[in-house]
Amino acid sequence: MRNCVALKTLLRASVLTATALLVMATAYAQSGVVRLSTTTSTENSGLLEELLPRFEQRSGLRVEVIAVGTGKALRMGRDGDVDVVLVHAPAAEEKFVANGYGVNRRQVMYNDFVIVGPRGDPAGIAGTKDAAQALARLAAQRAPFVSRGDDSGTHKMELALWRSADVQPAGQWYREAGQGMGRVLLMASELDAYTLCDRGTWLAMHEKLALRVLVQGDQRLYNPYGIIAVNPARHAGLQYTGAMALIDWIISREAQELIRGFRINNEPLFSPLAVRGP
Repeated sequence: MRNCVALKTLLRASVLTATALLVMATAYAQSGVVRLSTTTSTENSGLLEELLPRFEQRSGLRVEVIAVGTGKALRMGRDGDVDVVLVHAPAAEEKFVANGYGVNRRQVMYNDFVIVGPRGDPAGIAGTKDAAQALARLAAQRAPFVSRGDDSGTHKMELALWRSADVQPAGQWYREAGQGMGRVLLMASELDAYTLCDRGTWLAMHEKLALRVLVQGDQRLYNPYGIIAVNPARHAGLQYTGAMALIDWIISREAQELIRGFRINNEPLFSPLAVRGP
């Protein structure tokens, strides 16, 4: 009898807890906050500071930005911890949508990756046209290399290049930081090391660094960004309406022109991919 009463009490508590969580989630969705998980490269560039205030002013919504690596940003979407994701890993994005975690994926913009390293370039990779060959040379010489090591879009690109070079990087020369792009650039600068970087973060930070761009222009270094609403059928209480409003703003002609015109020291950081409208 006691066990039966205890079970009923536990079940009642579980129902109350689930109900409370649903109420909390619904209240959050109605609070006027849109939770955006995005990459550290996007945040480091300063672009969001240009785009989001205009959206917030016009929509009456507030965007809460969570800057992490692409892998974590997508996991947050999968778990329903955010309403919309803005990342740069097309294969991972497509899988996210195919698995039912995201809807309404749209292309936003692109830039490219570059390999940067010490200004003296002791490994001699400057001007190499094939990024995989450049990495193979770094590995052969055991030249210090700092990897994001965080499942970010940049890390995914780096790993793809190592595979193309038929190299499995390991050893003291290869350091996995588990950090965002800005911190990795600072580490590479301090250690006279090489690293792979998105051009936007490079342009935003290069004046602080004892590094220079050594390899660029390889078609494999193309770096597109996409934005995806988290599937509201997966989680109760998502701010889906707000997420779609943000997506519509980001791909609008006005926002795309802001992306085109965003510069640091007169250098463009991104090119738009979704210009539309009259």
